[in-house]
Amino acid sequence: MRSHGFPAVFAVIIAATQAVATERPNLVFMIADDCTYLDMEIYGGQAKTPNLNQLTREGMLFSRCFQAAPMCSPTRHNIYTGIYPVKSGAWPNHTCVYPGTKSIAHYLQDAGYRVALSGKTHIAPRESFPFEYSGEFRSADPAKPNPYATIEKLIIESKASNSPFCLFACSNEPHTPYTKGNPTAYPPESLELPPSFVDTDQTRHQYSKYLAEITYFDAQCGALLRLLDKHGVASRTLVMVVSEQGSGFPFAKWTCYELGLTSGMIVRWPGEVQPGSKTAALVEYCDVMPTFLDAAGLQVPATIDGMSFLPVLLGEQAEHKTHTFGLQTTRGIGNGSEVFGIRACGTKTHRYIRNLHPDVKFQNVVTRPGGDRADFWNSWLTKAEAGDAHAQAMTSKYQHRPAEELYDVVNDPHCLNNLIEDPRFAELKAGLSRKLDEWMKSQGDKGPETEAIAHTRKAGYGKKTPRRKRGKATSLPVRMEQPNHERCTL
Repeated sequence: MRSHGFPAVFAVIIAATQAVATERPNLVFMIADDCTYLDMEIYGGQAKTPNLNQLTREGMLFSRCFQAAPMCSPTRHNIYTGIYPVKSGAWPNHTCVYPGTKSIAHYLQDAGYRVALSGKTHIAPRESFPFEYSGEFRSADPAKPNPYATIEKLIIESKASNSPFCLFACSNEPHTPYTKGNPTAYPPESLELPPSFVDTDQTRHQYSKYLAEITYFDAQCGALLRLLDKHGVASRTLVMVVSEQGSGFPFAKWTCYELGLTSGMIVRWPGEVQPGSKTAALVEYCDVMPTFLDAAGLQVPATIDGMSFLPVLLGEQAEHKTHTFGLQTTRGIGNGSEVFGIRACGTKTHRYIRNLHPDVKFQNVVTRPGGDRADFWNSWLTKAEAGDAHAQAMTSKYQHRPAEELYDVVNDPHCLNNLIEDPRFAELKAGLSRKLDEWMKSQGDKGPETEAIAHTRKAGYGKKTPRRKRGKATSLPVRMEQPNHERCTL
């Protein structure tokens, strides 16, 4: 992976590839970073997203898209490999896949595609993710002239050589710290807070800055979409935009609640996807890779977990999956509990959660003083200590979990009313529990045993590295080297 721009690695394309190139779509995948989908305007949220609103009018809006882990690194490995986290080896944060694991880059490159990634990486080892690389979608201001020059060069070269391209444009927004966008567009006092939030000044100011970053991400998407128009390739490009896991606020990222695992998704493909269409089909991030391969006319590997939802995009079928699955580990995350594993199974209407260590206090960077770059959590605790009933309920619920939870996610998307003890749902609970057991077995997930070794799957485990000097942040990718057997090394 290179940090100085996309190399022209496919300057010479064989004649056979040229002959079929026009039949294969370009593929563009844009992803936010820690964005709760319900906060986006396209899903009724307060963050203004004019570019994504327009894309929704031109494509298909998904309401039931999920990822397998509510953390950045496992999520991205899951997307690029089509394999669930434990099976691939990439289940804690800052992780890596097992040696020999292939990603979408291998399959598309073999078929004559230019395959590039611009922006956030968070993947390893290098051999499993041989993308052409540039850092600009992570850092360049979309309001400035020519912010994505390297991406534009990729589009121009691909068009000139009649070779299709696949681009993963990975933003760093709205990940903390919230420093991008214009928070004055979201006056803190006028915001409507989610029901799981505790209403404090600190929370409102942080939420304002977070919403501004969602709008900033929307501007990034708009700038890239305009490049496709500028060079006349939009009509033959499949564009997919997703919001990633939920925000850095409680009950979203780091959790298997509905807002932790649910993602927004929009797909536009002129001439193939019905403009203005919507779907409630259950899809997962591991399905992205096989869907892209399917759209490119390639065979989907039998070794992956994902399933192509191309028939949903083409309007040939309304449903895709019946269950979705997720997991979370606190091992290896900032201020994380020494061990707190979570597993989950969901349907269109309900989510079953199993907390593997209910006797352990749940904590992460959010619950650290100043956690996630803002001390709003401490303001919640202060309000709880002062006797506020809602603050007491939310802080307790976040840090003290029962062994099992069950939620009606249609009527309770914020997962506030645990139905696990309600006898009316006993049969449903038992069925989802069995499904979860079956999935865990298929993945080699042994629950507490798997949690106990999660730290060995972190990139850099087993090898000492020198402390990095403090300095100006760069847009260079994380170092990605071949792991040593089942231990990740830098």
